Amino acid sequence: MKKLKNMSDNTTKNNPLLCNPETGICEMPAFSAAEFDAPKIVSNAKPIKLIYFTDPICSTCWGIEPQLRKLKLEYGSSIEIEYRMGGLLPDWSYNSGGISKPSDVAHHWDEVSAYYDMPIDGDVWLEDPLDSSYPPSIAFKAAQLQDHGKAILFLRAIREMVFMEKKNITKWEHLAIAAKKSGLDIVRLKSDFEGPAKTDFEVDLKLARDYVVRGFPSLFFEGHNGEREFVYGAKPYAYYEMAVLKLYPRAEKIEYNKDWETLFGKYTSLTAKEFTELSGANRNEAEQLLNDLVLKGNLERLTTKNGCIWRLKA
Repeated sequence: MKKLKNMSDNTTKNNPLLCNPETGICEMPAFSAAEFDAPKIVSNAKPIKLIYFTDPICSTCWGIEPQLRKLKLEYGSSIEIEYRMGGLLPDWSYNSGGISKPSDVAHHWDEVSAYYDMPIDGDVWLEDPLDSSYPPSIAFKAAQLQDHGKAILFLRAIREMVFMEKKNITKWEHLAIAAKKSGLDIVRLKSDFEGPAKTDFEVDLKLARDYVVRGFPSLFFEGHNGEREFVYGAKPYAYYEMAVLKLYPRAEKIEYNKDWETLFGKYTSLTAKEFTELSGANRNEAEQLLNDLVLKGNLERLTTKNGCIWRLKA
């Protein structure tokens, strides 16, 4: 894989928006790489609880969507996933790693897109830049207060908006569209967004500090007896699977149908990388199949300068 420009430069190490594809991490500036001694949370009903610290604008977190979706399909009966917001970008009151303003991020996101083979259009930072990742994070916490399943759909929707549609997801107009698409009550979401969701977000930030989370994605796999496996950053699927099996060797690997109807029935939007990961198809053949389904009227395609996403046609 071609090395990305300046990724090894020490000046980039402390900037949260310079997510390093070679290490697979969007690193927070406030933490060192010291060993963690985090609290144990073991109240899960399923054999394994996965505490996932993430952020709506974490490009590396977008990069592991194929692996995470496959993990849910194959080991969903053994894993309870708990999404926590980590607060990647509080504001722009800093200057580090050559990043001092939103436009500095644009080219970097384009590079990350190529590295992970996941479509990301960095032009949002030129056309309608975000001033913080806190508003969409709080909106996600508001969605969780309604329905955890719909909250995951909401998080996916706002990620597609910011990474592919170049939408500034700090704006309520975009959050409301994502909420409607996800089946959420928009009036209640607005009320919770302005009220209790802020407190819940602060709880997540405190928990991230307790766990000594220093970057995203941070995934803590925990068993009933306090055992823990930690997967830090973007890794091949085998790393996540090994974490599950090490904690719970009896975990049953679910065999699922890999045809396009089943996959789009479960996930109504898929990138070519995601479809390849989930179906096991050859990458080029997978993209050809998806394009053929567009011609047949089964799917619709959103094309960006850095790739496409296919969505089940209503």
